[in-house]
Amino acid sequence: MKKILTFLKKELMLVLSLAAAVISLFITPPSAKLISAIDWRTLGILLMMLLVLEGFKKEAVLSPVVAMGAKLRRMRPLTFFLVLGVFFSSMFVTNDVSLIIFVPITILIFRGGNKEKYILPVLTLQNIAAIRGSLLTPFGSPQNLFLFGRVNISAGHFMLHMLPLCALSAALLSLFILFIYRKDPGESVEPARSEKAGKENLPRRVSYIIAFCAVVFTVVSRTQYWYVILGAVIVAMAVNDIRIFKSVDYVLLLTFLCFFIFSQSIANNEKIASFLSGAVAGREYWWAIGLSQIISNVPATIVLHPFSTNFAGLIYGADTAGLCSIIGSLASVINYRIYIREYPGNGKKFLRTFMLISWIFFLLVVIPGLLLSCWPFF
Repeated sequence: MKKILTFLKKELMLVLSLAAAVISLFITPPSAKLISAIDWRTLGILLMMLLVLEGFKKEAVLSPVVAMGAKLRRMRPLTFFLVLGVFFSSMFVTNDVSLIIFVPITILIFRGGNKEKYILPVLTLQNIAAIRGSLLTPFGSPQNLFLFGRVNISAGHFMLHMLPLCALSAALLSLFILFIYRKDPGESVEPARSEKAGKENLPRRVSYIIAFCAVVFTVVSRTQYWYVILGAVIVAMAVNDIRIFKSVDYVLLLTFLCFFIFSQSIANNEKIASFLSGAVAGREYWWAIGLSQIISNVPATIVLHPFSTNFAGLIYGADTAGLCSIIGSLASVINYRIYIREYPGNGKKFLRTFMLISWIFFLLVVIPGLLLSCWPFF
């Protein structure tokens, strides 16, 4: 019983989504129509992505990139590498995985170089980088993946519309880094050594990269045979390393499924759907930001989409919501967990730094995001 309570306390988002799904089934009874309306394609692609990224972590596929950072000897270029590394990698391996890769090495380098006073500001900038870098691509974040699958536009067209906010965010992140080291631009550090990846598992690494390319192809091409690619990826992963299946974040998949059920149940209730259609339409940007502070941006996106008439407002709002609070994005929660494991008892200190820096960033991008939401995707 104690283990169950500990698990439920740890996975509050799952508890919330499960409760929402159960309550919604009393509002709209389950039916074949409800089950068929669930976005199984998005769930399948998400499962493939999670499997492949677990393979990336186990085989340290990105270790050569991290090793590059270990050669830097100045705090400013090192921080640029660590923050922009998260920014650009999040476009391809999702925002949460980019943090899982770079945050531990950031703590290791700064702790080993006696620069712990910079850990919290840099981790916050990495958090922002993960949220803002991932908005560029259809597969950079779960909400992007979901929304891209619901519209008939090309990946290039999608990225064109996301590029202005992404470029603005990169520029602001650079200014923030320059500001942190304004008193001593040449401050040095002795980074911890980073182990290089061996070559004994090169075929396995190559197979994971091929599988990742298959996932990208599935998203970009919008192929109707996604289930065939899903089966192939599952088989490939099982052949390479069956233990990968034990590490997959099934909680995220189940959370998605629960919110899909909740969203469809609400959409099928005439009274609730009528209220939300009138309340959300034309105000998608602010609804996405506000609701995300209660249930996070991924489930907020799933819930609001059926009642949205402005795709741009919804996706810009969802991709901006993570800057307001730690609840706004699951990536922020992951960042917080990594830090707390290394510095137990410093949770309040983390939240203070996060809120200060992230809110300044939010105030700088919220209006440009609102203005861009008037630029229709289609």
